[in-house]
Amino acid sequence: MNDTFSDVLTALGTSSVRGTSLEAGGAWALSFDGRERLKFVAVVKGQCWLVLSDRPPEALNEGDVILLSDTSYTVTSDPGLDASDGMELYAFPGHNTVRIGKQCDTVMIGGGSGFAAGCGSFVLDALPKFLKIQPRSPSARSIASTLAALKDEADAERLGGSLVAARLADILVVEAIRAYVATHPEDKLGWISALADPRLAKVIRLMHEDVARRWTIEALAREVGMSRSALTLRFSRRVGRPPLDYLTRWRMILAQRELARGRGVPEVAELVGYASQSAFAQAFKRTMGRTPRGQ
Repeated sequence: MNDTFSDVLTALGTSSVRGTSLEAGGAWALSFDGRERLKFVAVVKGQCWLVLSDRPPEALNEGDVILLSDTSYTVTSDPGLDASDGMELYAFPGHNTVRIGKQCDTVMIGGGSGFAAGCGSFVLDALPKFLKIQPRSPSARSIASTLAALKDEADAERLGGSLVAARLADILVVEAIRAYVATHPEDKLGWISALADPRLAKVIRLMHEDVARRWTIEALAREVGMSRSALTLRFSRRVGRPPLDYLTRWRMILAQRELARGRGVPEVAELVGYASQSAFAQAFKRTMGRTPRGQ
């Protein structure tokens, strides 16, 4: 797939957050901190509650699949219970299943996708903090089966397991984006929702396909039959930043990937469209918060 999603996924250095499961009965409540990652949870048996700080408790039933983006949360048998630290229960490597209580009323499997340092916000900022995926949707089925496979890989420690887990993480991210787009987020902010607009999608695609080109607003506007001011306003409203600001951010993510692969600063600067190393270094530091030589 030679498309924008695939370009982004490749550049962001997706990695797997290990597959885990929770088997619980009786009264229980576990809290988990927020991290720069996408977290997926599928309820495969029973029911429970999801508690987030900025919304009412959400009832989860068998078959439900949820997406959490860079936010802390609590899963519990009763929203009124005080939660203990769930992170501690999974702290040790290989400890992928937690059992609470004498009986098993609720079973959940979880996992997720992390990103290379400094890259996660490119996707996380464009997705909601919480998304409940329709249980009968293709994405929900795919995510649930992928989580089960991720859990199996984490438990079995088979040959090539880390590579398989990384590919499963890619699938999770793609399905998360598909599920989000299926909710028709035309009024939401971010480059993902902007892809629903044919003209903005073309602008984004053009910048991705020829990232080193010295793009101007005039050139982009001409490509999609809009005025400079109309394109800038429409893009900024939908994406949250002007077109050339988006392009700079994308260039720096690509640059970070190439620097991590061992390419030198002069080569990377030219690769992402900078004739001047100093201009590239300034843009990199402004966008990524550090110098390219500190990569």
